[in-house]
Amino acid sequence: MSNNLNPLEGTAHLLDELDKKLMVLLRDGRTLIGYLRCVDQFANLVLHRTIERIHVGREYGDIPRGIFIVRGENVVLLGEIDKDKEDNLPLTEVSVDDILDAQRREQDAKIEQQKLLSKALKDRGLNLLADLGHDDMF
Repeated sequence: MSNNLNPLEGTAHLLDELDKKLMVLLRDGRTLIGYLRCVDQFANLVLHRTIERIHVGREYGDIPRGIFIVRGENVVLLGEIDKDKEDNLPLTEVSVDDILDAQRREQDAKIEQQKLLSKALKDRGLNLLADLGHDDMF
């Protein structure tokens, strides 16, 4: 019986991704796109020419971040960017100010919806733990 497993274990698999353009989704919900330049045994990453991409609906905006160091425990998802598909995104690029305004409106709407839900539950004698932050959910 032949064993065709990759001899690299754990974070060593990331060595195959060095110098490739990657998308990294963080625990706090941010999306980073940059070139992987360095990785260590804890999956800490160094990204070069990094942008933070913000999505709202069918629009997106890119904020240049430069060199970005990401602690490995904050990475939820990591994947290589397909160069052929990158230019044909089904999204519309907007300015940073416009996407930040849209993001703020979206967050305000979510907060308002959360308040309505909390009030409806309270009226029924239930209590919603609203003080849980985004990080507490992971």
